[in-house]
Amino acid sequence: MIGRKTIIGLVLIASLGALMTYHIIDLRNNLSAISNRLRQLEESFEALKALTPSSNYNEYGGLVSLKGQNTGFFHTEKIDGKFWLVDPEGNLFISKGVNHVNYWSDYAPTLNLNPYNRLVSRKYGSADAWAEETVNRLRSWGFNTIGAWSSEETFTKGMPYTIILNIALEAGADWESGNITDYFSEDFAKAADEAAAELCAPRRDDRYLIGYFTDNELRWTADWRSQREIFDDYMLLSPDAEGKKALVEYLEEKHTTISSLNQAWGTTFPSFEEILTLRETPRNQAADSDRLGFIEVASRRYFQTCHSAIRKYDPNHLILGVRYAFKPPDEALKGCVGYVDVLSMNCYANPDRREFRDALINFEKTHNVTGLPIMVTEFSFKAMDSGLPNTRGAGVPVNTQSDRADFYEEYVKTFLAQPFIVGYHWFQYADQPAEGRFDGENSNFGLVTIQDEPWSILVERATAVNLQAEQLHSGE
Repeated sequence: MIGRKTIIGLVLIASLGALMTYHIIDLRNNLSAISNRLRQLEESFEALKALTPSSNYNEYGGLVSLKGQNTGFFHTEKIDGKFWLVDPEGNLFISKGVNHVNYWSDYAPTLNLNPYNRLVSRKYGSADAWAEETVNRLRSWGFNTIGAWSSEETFTKGMPYTIILNIALEAGADWESGNITDYFSEDFAKAADEAAAELCAPRRDDRYLIGYFTDNELRWTADWRSQREIFDDYMLLSPDAEGKKALVEYLEEKHTTISSLNQAWGTTFPSFEEILTLRETPRNQAADSDRLGFIEVASRRYFQTCHSAIRKYDPNHLILGVRYAFKPPDEALKGCVGYVDVLSMNCYANPDRREFRDALINFEKTHNVTGLPIMVTEFSFKAMDSGLPNTRGAGVPVNTQSDRADFYEEYVKTFLAQPFIVGYHWFQYADQPAEGRFDGENSNFGLVTIQDEPWSILVERATAVNLQAEQLHSGE
């Protein structure tokens, strides 16, 4: 006779078998659904790629149905209340760019190599072959601009491009720490001249060049890198430094007499010259007002020097600004007016967060202060399903590649609705190494993986949005 325990065991085994069979069938169905969806995405992706080389666009990526003036080089125009870039043939142009389209990509110190480059150097055989394929990819995805920090090999493949000059960095400023340099010094003027002679002079007649960024994310006020204002940084300079002298001249022009300054600050300086020897000043309302005012003085000197150097060697191309990390004080913005053609600002804000709405308000305020068109020069979204850590690098991670695609669409469409926006540049072409780049960033910022494979869901959506950019901006 079969005992009770045996019967119970047989029932459990049968139940377990049925449950496993159910889950296997369910898993098979899910995998089949995923496979079908991926096949649909690939088919849609290929269809969109086929649409991209449309006769609607000319060789520069300008929309042939929308016209401005034909000047032979990229320039800006305001038409019917909206700012545009205009390509060398006079077609209206939205700069749809990608940063760091770079054959070497990111170096991983812990690996002592560049993971992306190791793969693509084997895959393509040369930087030039890689650049040819990469630019063709970008064009097929609806992009029309090579952004900052990109390989020179991409500049000769028939796509408009930008150059970053890194003038302040060459003069001793440091982006990571926020350390500044003396914008009034001969060393800074020399660095500007040398950068322009090397990078601008050879390109003055290149019709594919849109223009130059002078630097990236310089510190103009207290931020995450330092709690000092520029005024306080300049107070730390030696008495014979040109920047320290400029600061004291500014104070004298503003207060006229030392007694007036003493009354405002609550000090007893015998003369303005005494301030040259100081390294600190009081913290009170009057002194803080002077701190704020000096930002405009320093900013104007920075942009004047950069403008003069660039125009000495290249009168033809746009000066695209300094890629602010966020909206700086109005005083910093006022200093650039008359010395740049386009203002550039980086903005990592997820559309589902309040910071995105705040960013839009700040962009509008920035335009109202300067009257200039604005280019969004860095934005990106990183997803946790990429397998990358995403623990370092700007922005709040999202869950999936579909989230990245959704945010790309919402972000770009929202910004293009602003009449002063003339472009947007995604950061960056390839993902960062999981092991971290030079500063530890390890995020899923790429359009392609470290293995050079496109993130298809993101790229499909980006293509569709990019191909609508001009109509979205025009409101048609």
